[in-house]
Formats: sequence, structure tokens, C-alpha cells
Amino acid sequence: MRKEEFYDTVGIVLKSMDKMMFSIINEKINWGEKELSIETGKIARQADGAVVVRYGETTVLCTCVFMKKQATNASFFPLTINYQERFYASGRIPGGFIKRESKPSEREVLTSRLIDRPIRPLFPNGFLNEVQVVCTTISYDETCDPGIAAMIGASAALSISGVPFMGPIAGCNVGYTKSGDFILNPVYGQQVDDNLLSLTVAGTDEGILMVESEAQELSEETMLDAVMFGFESFQPVIKLIKKLQEKVGKKPINVTSFENLHEDLYKKISKLAIKEISHALSIKGKLERHEAINEVHANINEKLADKREEAENQVVIDTLFESVLSEEMRNSLLKTKVRLDGRGETDIRDITCEVDVLPMVHGSSLFTRGETQALVVTTLGSGSDEQIVDDITGDRREKFLLHYNFPPYSVGEVGRMGAPGRREIGHGKLAWRAICPALPNPEDFPYTLRVVSEITESNGSSSMATVCGTSMSLMSAGVPLSNPVAGIAMGLIKEGDKYVILSDIMGDEDHLGDMDFKVAGTKEGITALQMDIKITSISREIIKEALAQAKDGRIHILGKMSQAIVEGRKNRSPNAPSMATIMIDKDRIRDLIGPGGKIIKEICERTGAKIDIDDNGLVSVFSRNQKGLEEALEIVKGIGCMPEIGAIFAGTVVKITDFGAFVSITGGREGLIHISNISNKRVEKVSDILSLNQKVNVKVLDIDDRNRIKLTMKGL
Repeated sequence: MRKEEFYDTVGIVLKSMDKMMFSIINEKINWGEKELSIETGKIARQADGAVVVRYGETTVLCTCVFMKKQATNASFFPLTINYQERFYASGRIPGGFIKRESKPSEREVLTSRLIDRPIRPLFPNGFLNEVQVVCTTISYDETCDPGIAAMIGASAALSISGVPFMGPIAGCNVGYTKSGDFILNPVYGQQVDDNLLSLTVAGTDEGILMVESEAQELSEETMLDAVMFGFESFQPVIKLIKKLQEKVGKKPINVTSFENLHEDLYKKISKLAIKEISHALSIKGKLERHEAINEVHANINEKLADKREEAENQVVIDTLFESVLSEEMRNSLLKTKVRLDGRGETDIRDITCEVDVLPMVHGSSLFTRGETQALVVTTLGSGSDEQIVDDITGDRREKFLLHYNFPPYSVGEVGRMGAPGRREIGHGKLAWRAICPALPNPEDFPYTLRVVSEITESNGSSSMATVCGTSMSLMSAGVPLSNPVAGIAMGLIKEGDKYVILSDIMGDEDHLGDMDFKVAGTKEGITALQMDIKITSISREIIKEALAQAKDGRIHILGKMSQAIVEGRKNRSPNAPSMATIMIDKDRIRDLIGPGGKIIKEICERTGAKIDIDDNGLVSVFSRNQKGLEEALEIVKGIGCMPEIGAIFAGTVVKITDFGAFVSITGGREGLIHISNISNKRVEKVSDILSLNQKVNVKVLDIDDRNRIKLTMKGL
């Protein structure tokens, strides 16, 4: 048998074995000028649902596994979404000493939340089985967002797993150009000057469930059009997942809601508690209202002591009580249009704004809205304080950091203190997106900015309080924002065709309501938008109405903030570092740095300043005292800048020749004094006038094309 025939036979046998071992289903479409494919049946076959999503060359493995029995004592739906990136996906090895992936990066946490938010509302009430979805980026092509591929894959894995998932969902990224065109899935990881919007939208074929965005002060109409453009754009993906589901999807398990499963007990709790609940909900103070509700809850537990064994555990009674509480609050609000604290639909809680509340920091503010309060502090740093980010996209630096802290005392509770959780990272990033469009260009304001928001009280929308407090704190520190930024959280109560949109929602309205819709922006337009829906979807009309109502609220809040501060201070805090910039010749960067950084280290040690240099020759000097700043600038100027013709220097003779002398004048530069320019009188011999190491005053006479400096002593 010839070699070619042998290999052909082996190939046929291997293909036959593949067919016996795998039952592979692959569905694909062209989407956003790239091929999107979803494959199942080859990898991770022991998971309840597993797919490999490939968009362009970006590939994500998504799996779903769920417990077949309800979690013991589960008081909430135990869904976990884990998104993770492998460095090998882009042919990289992790930086630092530990050469393997460890704790989730900020981007992995944010992507996990992005996937979780549109998926969580689509499970039936009463389904409390533990569900875990794991999405792993295993190939990354630098153009396609692995987060979008992971969201699509998570939806597909759930849809074929047998979980009672009321999907599928899909999502996409949307950009917006200055010419007024929307872009589907812009090239990932690249900043395009013409792009004014970075928006992610997700939903079902019925409506929208989640929006996350950063915008360059765009109008409400443009943002709404962008959301709807994204909604229409991901419909082909939903059809693709449904096609896969029809071929390999398992039959979902049956689930009966708590209310239907325990109908008699539900009615009994409602009858026993409805009056007391109604009275408790009329109490305006949060802590007092919660105390009254807890007392009603305790009374119900006491009256139903014999029912706890029938219900197997306390969770059922607690869940049914929560349902009665939610129904009473929602019905009362829809009927009377009066909220828990007595406000109307569009009323904003009382607001107090202060700046400079801390004496030793660079900038500070205290923003209080009702029972929500944020203490926000700004610190100005140098380029060496930038955050270095290392992930599959490569290394990059962040000059603006915003950290959000939510201690348990802010809600009057005892709780664990530790590393920031997903919620803290997500809220901090939302505020970061809201503020970024208003920041000055790094070339104009080269400070590294770190903002910390300490939530000292919370009763709804602490992330939007962080936006307002950050804006004021930055201006207090002297950061020249283009416009102040404010944020507001909107809510929704919807029953059938009846609904009411609420401005500036409290914690209870968020918890028991159907929507958390956060809008941040300036007087000119929106800079950030985040929407989460707890029902299956909402219409364009509701979003449009919520945006218009949010704009009125935002303008009101900006007015309150303007009573404290209106723009960035011209004079920064005396505790903040002074800063100055100077442009030097590119070919002198090496001289300024010195071998192994010797020269620049010596300058920093001598003057106490910090010095940053970019590749274009822009030198930024930071110092905590003016004297050190001026001294460092003078040294940098001497080394990095070519002297001007006519400038006078105190120099040192370093070499004597027959035709003149070489003098070191500034930053190690040397110039030649020709024998004819040493004195107004005729000089026969240079050494008759000058000697080595002699201090002399010289003036720059000329600089030729080769940067050689000609000096003179005449007239000095």
C-alpha cells in the first residue's frame, strides 16, 4: 500500500471514530461582519449543558450544571455565574511572580455580573436549585469581545441543559459615531476617536433586560435609539440559540411557584398579616419601618409554629411573607401613587452637599440624599501611581481609579469586612464610567487620580450618590471637569398594563420593584446608563418615559450640587503635589534617564520630586514643595532642552585646545569658545586666559545644524 493510501485510510477510520464518540451539533450565522457559531456535543459532555461559542477567532467554552434537588434552607435563588480568562487564549504568560491565573480580575468580575444580570430574572419563582454557569475564554483574537461571546454561550448552555430557563437571551455591543451612525460590536479593545458611545444591551425576543453604557454626553433620544438598535441587532442570535435548542435541548424540569404550591398557607399569612404590614409600610423612617416589619414577621412565625414542620423549613414561610409584603407595597403604590416615605412619583429626597470636609486630603465631599450618604475623597498622584493592568488584551495603564466601599454599618448591620465583593466592584465601575467623559485630557492635567467613595449610610442608589460625590470631590481637588456630573436611580412598579415610574428610589422600592434604572450625566447629556429588569422585559415607551423623568431629576440634583461647588478650583490644596510639564528633545530622553536610571534617580533624591517621561519627550514633574519643583525643572531643562541663542550661563572649563576652550554649561552640555571670542583683546594663547575647571560666564552665540554650541565671553 502506498503511503498516500495509508494516510487516507487512517483519516477515514478517525472520522468514523469521531462520529461514534461525538454527536456534534454546530449552528452558525454571519453577525456583525463576522461568523458566529455555537457548537455542542464535543467538549465538556458531562455538564448538563455545554457549548463552544466562536465569534471571529474569539472562542469561549460555556457550561451549565444544576443540582437536581432544591438547596436546603435556600432563601434565594442560588445562581452563580463565573467568567474567567486564560492568558494562553492570547498567547501570553501571566506577569508577576505567580505564573498562573489566580483571583478574578476586575474585568472578569464585571463580565460575570454583566452575564448574570439579564439571566437571573428568567427563572421561575419557586426554583431554588443551585445552578452554576462557567464561561472560559480559551481563544482571543483582539477584535471580538469575549464577554459578548460568553453571554451568548451562557444563554445557549442554559437553554439546552434542562433548567427551567425562560430564555434564551442574547446581547451585543453598540457604538455611535459623530456622523450619527450606530455600530454593531465595534472592534474590541480599541479606542476610536469617532466613537461617542460604549453600550452593552441584552434581552429576549420580547424586550430588553439589561443595559450598561458609557457615553460622551449624549441625548436621551440617542441613547434610546442605541438601546433599540442593539435589541434589533441581537434577534438573529436568539433565533440561532432556539434552533440549537430544538435539536439538542433537554426537557426543562417542572417548577411550581411557592404561592401555588402553598396556596392555603399563602392565604393564611395574608389574612393574618395584611393589616399589620399595611401599618408598617406607612412608617417613613427606614430603620423604624424595618423594625415594624420584622415584628410582624416574628408574630406570624409564632402564630404558624405548627405549620413550620408541614412546610419542612422556615424558608417557605419567609418567602410567602415576603410575597405578601411585596404585593401590599406594590398595590398600595399603584393605587395611591404615594410612596413609602410619603413622596410622589417624581419627588427627589432632600439633598445636602458639602466640600472640603476633611482637612489634610487633596479634595473631599459629603453628599447626602435622604438616608443615603457618600463621603468621597480625591488623591492626586504622579505617573508612577498609575494602575498597571495585565490581562489577555495586554498591559495597559489607568490614570483614573475609583474605589467604592460599602461597610455593613451603612445599613445598620454587623457583617464581614474584607476584600471588595462583586457589588462593590460593579458600583465603583459604574461611577467610573459616569465620570470619565468629564475628565480633562491627560496632556492638560497629567495627574493620576484616585477617588475613594465611603458609603456611610445607604437607603437606595449609593452608586449614584458616589457619582455626585465624586464630581464634587474632584472639583474640590482642583480637577478641571468639563461639566459637573450627577446621577439618579429610577424604579418601576408594573402589574399588567398598569405601571408607575419612580424617581430616586429607596432600598425597599429597589428590592420589591421591577426595575433598577440608573442614569448619570451632565446638563448637556448622559454619560452612563445602567438598567436591570426583574420582570421578563419592558417596552420602548417605558424606557423613554423613564429617561425623560430621570433627566428632570438629574438637573434638579445638579442644581443642589452647584450650591456647594460649580467648577474645579484654580488653586489646589496645599497638601496636593505641585506639578509642571516641560517638553525636551527626544534624543535627550536617554541623557535625562541615565544608565540604569541613574541620572533621574539622583534628581529625584536631590529635589524630592517625582519625574515622569513619555516617549514624545513630555516630562511631568511633581513635588510637594515649590522649591523642589523649581529645582527639578531647572535640572531637567538643562539636560533635556537645547539652550537658546543669547542665553547666559555660568560654566566650567573642561578642555583647552590651541583654537579655544570647551565649557560645560548646563545638563552636561558642552560648547566651544573660539579663541577669537575669549576677550575683546587679541589672545595669543588660550591658556594665558583660561585654565581647567575655571568658572566663567558665557553667552550662547550660535547653534549649528548638528546642535554644536558656539559660546562667547565678549562683553561679559
